[in-house]
Amino acid sequence: MHRTAPLETSEEQALFFPGTGSGRRAAASGLVKNFVLDTNVLLHDPHCLNRFENNHLFIPVEVLSELDKFKNEQTERGANARTVHRFLTQIFDHETKKVTRGVKTAGGGSVRIYINDALRRDRPSPALRRFAKIFPDREAMDHKIIAACIGLLEKEETPVILVTKDLNMQLKAMALGITCQDYLNDKVSAEDAEEGEIRRLIVEAHELQRFGSSQSLDLGVQRTGGPLEINEYVLLAASEQKLMPARHIGGGHFQRLRVPPTLQMPRGIELKPANLGQLCFLDALLDPEISLITCYGQAGTGKTLTAVGAGLYLTGQKAYNGLTVSRPVVAMGDTLGFLPGSLEEKLHPWLQSIYDAFEVLMPLHQPSPNGLHASERKKQKKQAQQQQDPAGAPGQQKPLKPYEQLMQRGLLEIEALCYIRGRSIPNRYFVLDEAQQLTPLEAKTVVTRMSRGSKLVMVGDPAQIDNPYVDRRSNGLVHTRNKMRGNKLTAHISLTKGERSPLAELGAQLM
Repeated sequence: MHRTAPLETSEEQALFFPGTGSGRRAAASGLVKNFVLDTNVLLHDPHCLNRFENNHLFIPVEVLSELDKFKNEQTERGANARTVHRFLTQIFDHETKKVTRGVKTAGGGSVRIYINDALRRDRPSPALRRFAKIFPDREAMDHKIIAACIGLLEKEETPVILVTKDLNMQLKAMALGITCQDYLNDKVSAEDAEEGEIRRLIVEAHELQRFGSSQSLDLGVQRTGGPLEINEYVLLAASEQKLMPARHIGGGHFQRLRVPPTLQMPRGIELKPANLGQLCFLDALLDPEISLITCYGQAGTGKTLTAVGAGLYLTGQKAYNGLTVSRPVVAMGDTLGFLPGSLEEKLHPWLQSIYDAFEVLMPLHQPSPNGLHASERKKQKKQAQQQQDPAGAPGQQKPLKPYEQLMQRGLLEIEALCYIRGRSIPNRYFVLDEAQQLTPLEAKTVVTRMSRGSKLVMVGDPAQIDNPYVDRRSNGLVHTRNKMRGNKLTAHISLTKGERSPLAELGAQLM
């Protein structure tokens, strides 16, 4: 259900709107409120109309006009607009009176379309005249919705609250004394959006020794120092010098991490975990029983590199049919037509960070103690001969990079997330980079695309968000972690130590 914040009627609001004095304060003490929904709330969660409990919902008719602009888009936003249209048509059941008088919602409240004609009257109220002076542009959609809130405030005795995810619109409305809220239904707690250190559990020295030899340890739920989630990583400590990481598999039972000393990339480097966080991350990535992994980490902590490296290793071991690495184009559903060139050329700037990771893991010229091996020199010579022009002169094309050869063989896909809707992805290792840019519904779309045998790895930094309609507590990454936690198929890791360079680590901390 949408969580409603306590409402306090301000003295400033009473000055702007006659009738917002003691009578309205008494009404504010009741449970029922009037919520005016902005377009972005419906696009963010098209099922929100049943999540406001016993409150009354008003959808300004201008919102329907704005939804109409998106309904033909073959994107998640277009699908959400069509869902809202279908839902409203169904509940109103083509009965004219129900549209403006309202129908009941699942929570016991009501929903209706609100037509505000107060600004068109010959003698508008003082509050609307003042509004028209402050915001003379009556055609702006935000202003029309704010005017609808003012008109509703003058009619209703119960509190009127504007629900919008547009921060600028909130500021405009609050300047006029209108109470505003963000849509809170899919927000997680502040603690769940933070990068947390691995919990430390105190054990006896003989228990730690037994854990090292037997690979498992049963402490019982009484000694865990609080509830632990399934697949949560901890640090067993007998002293400051005697430490060992472990994974909680339920009921106070702990399992030792199963990570090889190095991961050999196909025709690439050897990858080693650089810190405790990356070691735990690799343990989850390599476990075939874990199908969904979420990872938080600030810039330079090795989120993408570690996830992609494990995918290359597992693909080389034939654990999966291939590796797919993807990321949102700022926000999933944005078009790519403004960039010149072919589809691959359009996508390349958005996916450059992923290509950078493959350049590190699979460099073109892999050094060896005695230079290139004979087999490698033979392959490169053969590639150069194949790239000659028809006249026999050496071609100008460069040799294919190792990851480009994997792409030609279908073992590797690097793509934007624009067109994932409707796909089914079987037996694939799927890395979703910058997952914090997604809305919760977009994240759900990705998770539900995974077929049997696939593993989904979602990495990102909740503090770095460019999508204007999500924040660090309501984005798709933290929403997925919060909804899927405590399941045997899922695991979560926070990376806190930067490994890119000392300069990058210092900048992330101080800037």
